[in-house]
Amino acid sequence: MQPDLSVMTDPVSRLLITPGEPAGIGADLLLRIAARPCPAQLVAVASKALLEQRAAELGITLQIDRFDPSQPRQHHTPGRLPVLDIPLQKPVTAGKLDTENAAYVLRTLDEATALCQSGQADALVTGPVHKGIINAAGIPFTGHTEYLAELSKTPMVVMMLACPGLRVALVTTHLPLAEVSRQITPERLTTIIRILQHDLQQRFAIPHPAILVCGLNPHAGEDGHLGREEIEVISPVLRQLNAEGMQLIGPLSADTLFIPTNLSRADAVLAMYHDQGLPVLKHMGFGKAINITLGLPFIRTSVDHGTALELAGKGTADTGSLECAITTALEMAAKSRSPNPEPVMP
Repeated sequence: MQPDLSVMTDPVSRLLITPGEPAGIGADLLLRIAARPCPAQLVAVASKALLEQRAAELGITLQIDRFDPSQPRQHHTPGRLPVLDIPLQKPVTAGKLDTENAAYVLRTLDEATALCQSGQADALVTGPVHKGIINAAGIPFTGHTEYLAELSKTPMVVMMLACPGLRVALVTTHLPLAEVSRQITPERLTTIIRILQHDLQQRFAIPHPAILVCGLNPHAGEDGHLGREEIEVISPVLRQLNAEGMQLIGPLSADTLFIPTNLSRADAVLAMYHDQGLPVLKHMGFGKAINITLGLPFIRTSVDHGTALELAGKGTADTGSLECAITTALEMAAKSRSPNPEPVMP
């Protein structure tokens, strides 16, 4: 990893890492990263037995220590990893899902969230989960973002994906297209923008963020000829918030928004729905994209890839996204500790 060392200041940050689905590549990625230097304390919230088993399968020498949250934070030592042990319900075979371990995955998130909320950790970095196997176990689960919001009793969170040179936040996330327009209300849009503005200021130390806002319809509605959401909802909200001092540019046609001259003047893009902005980001940042949940009372970043069951236990999965998730979490933790030189809007 090559974090921005200019923001790595004392005190040492403590990052919790949940590897996610135990049959997937999350444990592999964590073990490989644990063998390298990192200017923070990395703590696994996971099964000690799983990590020991997977380390043996990958030929990685690793000393596992019992994590004690009451002890002072320490810089990571390559080849050593403190672990908050969460037992599996059933032994794992790499690449083979088992519904009996679905509750284990959620318990790792429960324990990590509690530590973050108590101030005993500075950020949570999550590995990939398998939504299908959790639901097959009879546990309703739509994703990390929604689960962490419920755990922390946060009424509204914002999904933002990022890669070098681009941040894309979403007004709606995992919805059928037929539902999207109904969900874009003045109240929801206002709340989403306020959360995005606040976290860009507080978590990323951007005093006056410039945000490009997509329209919903082709050509941003073509003056109402291709839809009226821009006229009746989006534009009035942007005018109101700009009058408060925000820098919201739009609504813009999504097919021409993502060009270099536009992105060069923006700190983030706000897309109206999942597949409006994320295909561009994932193309632009393949292997380096991450997921960030805004609005939580703690920092959470995540890989932006799946469990890759076919690669589990083989040691060939790319660690790039997890490296970026850790680096971003470190930078956000450091910037969150730094006093913001200018007032933050409520």
